[in-house]
Amino acid sequence: MNLSTLKPAKGSRKDRKRVGRGPGSGHQKTSGRGHKGQLSNAGFTRTWGYEGGQMPLHRRIPKRGFTNVFRVEYIEINLERVAKLAAAEIGPRELVEAGLLKSEKALVKILGRGDIAKAKTVRAHKFSASAAAKIKAAGGQALPIEG
Repeated sequence: MNLSTLKPAKGSRKDRKRVGRGPGSGHQKTSGRGHKGQLSNAGFTRTWGYEGGQMPLHRRIPKRGFTNVFRVEYIEINLERVAKLAAAEIGPRELVEAGLLKSEKALVKILGRGDIAKAKTVRAHKFSASAAAKIKAAGGQALPIEG
């Protein structure tokens, strides 16, 4: 075996179809595009959702629901992940350093899955009732961040 003699398996490679190259090619004249019409022209690109003048599907189907612009999104972190952190005081900065948050500006809510053994002061924007109870039971504090 020699690298200079390597070739693809027989029948695995096909030549490109050369359309519009005379009658001998079998793809002359209209080049496989049919006769006349929008699709036969060079440079035609079909716009997304266009159905030939028929009302497009995305306009035929009724709209439902709405987006509440006043919704406040919180990043939820469970207590079991907070308990693994070594720091005695845990806030957004420590969560970013631990890789649990992307930004210190993100709003955080601590949820109650898992247990916490050591007394820790946890600062977050919101706490679930069970998370706050578990932190206090361990001798720590659940302090809400304003704003």
